Amino acid sequence: MARTPEHAIPEDAAPQDAVPSEAGPKAATPATAAVNRAAVAQYAMEDRRDFADADRGLIAPFPDRLYAADGRVIFDAARFDYLSDDAPAPDTVNPSLWRQSQLIRRGGLYKVVDGIYQVRNNDIANLTVVEGTDGLVVVDCMASVEAATQAMGMIREHVSDKPVAAVIYTHTHIDHYGGVKGVVDPADVASGRVPIIAPGTVASFDKHALGENVIAGNAMSRRASYAFGSLLDYSATGCVTCGIGITTVPGVTVSYLSPTDPITETGARRELGGLEFEFLYAPDTEAPEEMHIWIPQLAALTCAENANHSLHNIQTLRGARTRDARNFARYLDETLQRWGDDAEVHYGPHTWPVWGNEGVVDLLESQRDTYKYIHDQALRLANKGYTPLEAAEEIELPPALGRAWHNRGYHGTLHHDVRAVFTKELGMWDGDPVSLHPHPPVESARRFVELIGAEQVLAEGRRAFAAGDYRWAAQILHTLVFARPEDRAARELQADAYEQLGYQAEGPQWRGIFLTAAKELREGVQPATFATASEDTVLAMPIDILFDFVAVHVIGDRAADADLSIGFHFTDRDEFWSIRVHRGVLNARQGAVPDAPLTVSGPKAALAGVLLRPAAAGKLAASGAVKLVGDERLLEELASLLDEFDPNFPIVTP
Repeated sequence: MARTPEHAIPEDAAPQDAVPSEAGPKAATPATAAVNRAAVAQYAMEDRRDFADADRGLIAPFPDRLYAADGRVIFDAARFDYLSDDAPAPDTVNPSLWRQSQLIRRGGLYKVVDGIYQVRNNDIANLTVVEGTDGLVVVDCMASVEAATQAMGMIREHVSDKPVAAVIYTHTHIDHYGGVKGVVDPADVASGRVPIIAPGTVASFDKHALGENVIAGNAMSRRASYAFGSLLDYSATGCVTCGIGITTVPGVTVSYLSPTDPITETGARRELGGLEFEFLYAPDTEAPEEMHIWIPQLAALTCAENANHSLHNIQTLRGARTRDARNFARYLDETLQRWGDDAEVHYGPHTWPVWGNEGVVDLLESQRDTYKYIHDQALRLANKGYTPLEAAEEIELPPALGRAWHNRGYHGTLHHDVRAVFTKELGMWDGDPVSLHPHPPVESARRFVELIGAEQVLAEGRRAFAAGDYRWAAQILHTLVFARPEDRAARELQADAYEQLGYQAEGPQWRGIFLTAAKELREGVQPATFATASEDTVLAMPIDILFDFVAVHVIGDRAADADLSIGFHFTDRDEFWSIRVHRGVLNARQGAVPDAPLTVSGPKAALAGVLLRPAAAGKLAASGAVKLVGDERLLEELASLLDEFDPNFPIVTP
């Protein structure tokens, strides 16, 4: 189905203003309650097989809350007790999302089959352990050291105390490598005792894993805080779950270790822990580098995030490179050809497994066809002259695909995936000349309000809200809020409209965005709870990406007339690099510059500090962490040319 339920307002829905609730957020309006009740007919609510599968194989629930090193509680499963199986969907939550969240609430240590175990839902991602005769193979490491440490503790207590024989990253996303230092000692990786196997070359994996989360990390973190609901309370009027996992946990430790054993071709095999693993290389799918894994002795398959109990993103709302829907389908079909006849279980890095050959094949075929349908139908309509938004409003999945729970929009949505296909294949312009060079939002809003009148805009917003037309209410009020951000009546009414859109949304990321928008319109910008550019991530960056990170801090107009050069000697690697800031651009080159006016020497960690905080170089030199030879004033000049990024920049106001 192409449309989230807010597109269809039942005729019997009575107009009525939102009523404040005791918890702070407002209650569902009668229109929203009617939409969510009517939505039940779209779903196969009588199908309860997923509940049995999500419970299957439970060995132990989580033993306790998850604590940070400073004693803070960072995860408590009891906070989600309101999602009990016998609790009906409240009016403030789409019934499909409520059902998925009831499934996601289940957590602990599970036996998948003999030899495969998963810890699920103390984090947004799973940790999977394959027990071989010679050791444990850990497939994906969750997002944080704290969650992975708890997971491995449960494995040690209930499954096996064998050593970790290998770590596998299925792809380049932070929730699959961030907990690696809770799984393995970095010294064992450095010594070669424990390999880290990952798709793509080491350089490519590092580039995409680290670059994605750092180069645009400030913007990505801010957008992610909206999409994943991390600024909301966990409740029926806030964040219910993340749809593919319980939650993103704030205030955690994100770690990184580079791969040591790359998989760059399909058919590659490794013997790990006494078991054979075979790989299908699947780049440019859900991640730039991704792979599927087959364990023949266990008849066990994972397609990483290319097959889940959810439709995935072709374009993430947090921000990332647009993906290729056709490649999702292509590599799922190749997987079926290779192992479809033999697979007896599919375990994923999110949600719960699928057992039995029939079930595995059905999942892979259904998801293959869903991504292929989205790709093909989007381009069919593009070739007929549709714009991305027009196509997204038009395309619906066939019932055989759209009513399958595993194709519902708990991560991606059909609507924004269709638009993403246009972006991937046709670029940012929608083909309408008016969108080629429009006025910026504030200027457009100011002109619109001057033409129509602020009172008339507000009156139309009130009319639309009373009619249950929350989409239009939010859109028309956007002009008034951007033209006059101090207008409290406009902000409150737009917040009310966003809130009702959030309550109706099946997709948890749409819900998170709408509800966070409402919260910030009412209360102001909320402080960031996490950042993807963690210290460990920055320090793990290859040197060329480190310079790229510095380069995006250069204030172009301020540096337009600059011309400065600095040499760097990374003493722990004995690598020489130089930078030149000229014509508003920072370029970096590898190699020594004998006549550099300033050379800064020291280990990579210290030089990263100099590059990101040049004004602090003097203190680092005084402490002996770095050595400065030449004109130290160049660092002061560099510091004056670098911008600082506010993690709390506004989104719903100018």
